[in-house]
Amino acid sequence: MKNILQKPFMFFVYLVIGILVAVMMVKSKAPLQHAGSEMPSKMVEVIIARKIPFRASVTAYGNVEPSILLKGMAEVSGKASYVHPKLKQGNSLPAGTTVVRIDPEDYQITLKQTQADLVANRSSLKQLEAEEKSTRLSFGLAKRNLKVGEQELVRIQDVLKKGLVSRSALDTEEQKVILLRQKLEELQGQLNTFESRRSSVKAKIIRSEQQVKGQKTALGRTEIKLPFDARIGVVSIEKGEFVSVGAPLFEALDTKGVEINAQLPIRHMRVLMGHLEGKILDGEMSRNVEEILHSLNLEARVRLVGDMPAAHWQARVLRLSEAIDPTRRTLGVVVGVDHPYEKVIPGKRPPLLKGMYTAVDLFGPEHNAMVVPRKAIHQGRVYVADIQNQLVIKPVKLKFYQGDIAVISDGIEEGERIIINDLIPVIEGMPLEPVLATEYADKLLKLSAGLLQNNLQDNGEISSDADIGGSVGE
Repeated sequence: MKNILQKPFMFFVYLVIGILVAVMMVKSKAPLQHAGSEMPSKMVEVIIARKIPFRASVTAYGNVEPSILLKGMAEVSGKASYVHPKLKQGNSLPAGTTVVRIDPEDYQITLKQTQADLVANRSSLKQLEAEEKSTRLSFGLAKRNLKVGEQELVRIQDVLKKGLVSRSALDTEEQKVILLRQKLEELQGQLNTFESRRSSVKAKIIRSEQQVKGQKTALGRTEIKLPFDARIGVVSIEKGEFVSVGAPLFEALDTKGVEINAQLPIRHMRVLMGHLEGKILDGEMSRNVEEILHSLNLEARVRLVGDMPAAHWQARVLRLSEAIDPTRRTLGVVVGVDHPYEKVIPGKRPPLLKGMYTAVDLFGPEHNAMVVPRKAIHQGRVYVADIQNQLVIKPVKLKFYQGDIAVISDGIEEGERIIINDLIPVIEGMPLEPVLATEYADKLLKLSAGLLQNNLQDNGEISSDADIGGSVGE
């Protein structure tokens, strides 16, 4: 009974002794030494901010069309007596090739008849001129005869007064004079008709000449030749077939040039016209589209949409469309490509054929601008490594994005080091270890100057995060 009562008491004694020992050990322990710690430096890639040559560029899309499309139609009716054996869709034929001939026999007969009428009318004119010449000679003789007769009449009258001749002699002489006067009047009347007769014959000659000319033209239209080197389109004629005036025969596409009516969103024109900002066009230039195009000084390059990097051609900006598409809100920019069938590389650079879907890159004139990589922009801010190699976050004012690059209008000073890679975490003032990205700086120069293909599209479509050439920053 006594051991039982003593065990709980001993337990409490031991517990108190353990607590006292623990307290003494804690108080006698030396204080902890705290070692100071610093954030490690983050390695970053940087480029030096400076103004570099920049060319604004936008991309428009459109289909290839021939610069000249000849729709051959029959200008005369008749049977097709000849059709070139290579007048087939897809074939190419050189300029001057006779491709269709309509039976010319009827037109040749009509031409010969008209030419005969012309010869007859010219002969009539010569005969009339000879007749007029003879009549004028007769008129001159009659005039002299009349003068002699009148003088003889005067002499007879004087002699009659002296009683040397009879009255009948005077009457006879007067009758001769009357006949001479009558003859002279008849000849004068004939001379008066020659002018109208000559005019009538000349009119017939002119009409015959015009008829001959028309018949020769009609005869020439029976033979159809290609006016240029052509690629043949749709053919609607067969040998032996009768055709009427205006009937379609074939289509021929000029191989020396093609045109592309590329549709460009009108908001993107702001980028191309950036170098004219602040300028006022005079009244004459504002009315003359050619002068506006000249002031824009645009260059163009055409490429096929798809994975064919070698398929590109230099182009010329020819004109702007006359109106804006009210549905798509686009403006047509027509560019031309010369010799689209040359320098073909099978599988890599095909010829530019009618209907091909192409991208047209339009470039504005070169000028200096503050250009940074698009990836260096973080919600309207850039990360900068200052002279103490610490992170500084600076807000910037964006002018616009252009593919993989961004044009800055304010917020960055030349010489600052722009960080171009991602930072995690982002703490302003954190220490940095900058590394100059020389290769990327060279690439940026080429992208800015348009010497390197910018990432303006993805498989021919505008990417959701890159409004081509015109995403304006706030």
